Amino acid sequence: MNTALEPTLHHVTCPGAAARGSSANHRMAYREWNATGDPACPRVIVCVHGLSRQGRDFDTLAAALAPHARVICPDVVGRGESDWLADPQGYQIPLYAADMLALLAQLHQRGPIATLDWVGTSMGGLIGMVLAGQQDLPLPVPIRRLVLNDVGPALSWDALKRIGEYLGEPVRFASEQQGADALWAISTSFGPHTPEQWLALSRPMLRPATEGGFKLHYDPAIAVPYRALTAQSVQEGEALMWQLYDRIGAQVLLLRGKQSDLLTPQTAARMLARGPRPRMVEFEGIGHAPTLVAPDQVATVAQFLLAPETAGSA
Repeated sequence: MNTALEPTLHHVTCPGAAARGSSANHRMAYREWNATGDPACPRVIVCVHGLSRQGRDFDTLAAALAPHARVICPDVVGRGESDWLADPQGYQIPLYAADMLALLAQLHQRGPIATLDWVGTSMGGLIGMVLAGQQDLPLPVPIRRLVLNDVGPALSWDALKRIGEYLGEPVRFASEQQGADALWAISTSFGPHTPEQWLALSRPMLRPATEGGFKLHYDPAIAVPYRALTAQSVQEGEALMWQLYDRIGAQVLLLRGKQSDLLTPQTAARMLARGPRPRMVEFEGIGHAPTLVAPDQVATVAQFLLAPETAGSA
């Protein structure tokens, strides 16, 4: 990778929940990619990862977008370089959305944001819907364009149960390669990747373990509120998410792995017919979720985000 496009690591202090070992607040890490030549570039693109992932998932996409914007890739709290929470019940969408507001406020202070776009994979898309679907939130500017990567207001209960089978399980790997192989075993739905691509995606998912070898990068306690989900609570949450979805004023691009078990064809069809009425692009041979590493996936997102404004567009 071009070293000129290496990201810089920053942190933002977020109120509302204490970090483990602390009495107040927690810190969220984020990496910033910027090849615009302007450290205060007014165009900002935020890319937010899925449930058990971290911000470096977007390295390939961010490098492609960096000549045009400040590209911000946070590690949602409990993941990557961010703090772990004292109370695992905080590991839910409302706190994640509040953290993103704190992040955007800091970015806006460093350089006023004039244009704000959002790319959200799975959980990151849910956070994006929460922020884009509420007009009274203290965003610097409304979200202009929103990419929902294999996620919608309704999520398949069977897929949620599948993810819960491995989330938070205590595992240790003898080597990075063993860790990458184990991650591949639960991620084949991501679609074809070269060994080099998969190792690049896997390295940030691993941390040296004190007892030797490697462990996963996230707090296993993120599974606590997840495992408390029931089919009924998920259904109740869907009603709220549909309300938020219908209020989104941003232009929306819906990405779907054609074999996705999380975003069903039925939910995608409902999304196309209501609310922001997105354009949808499906990727053959991929389930949940496209990694936005393959050139066609990167090009699809970049063309949507970088296309000039048209008459009547947001």
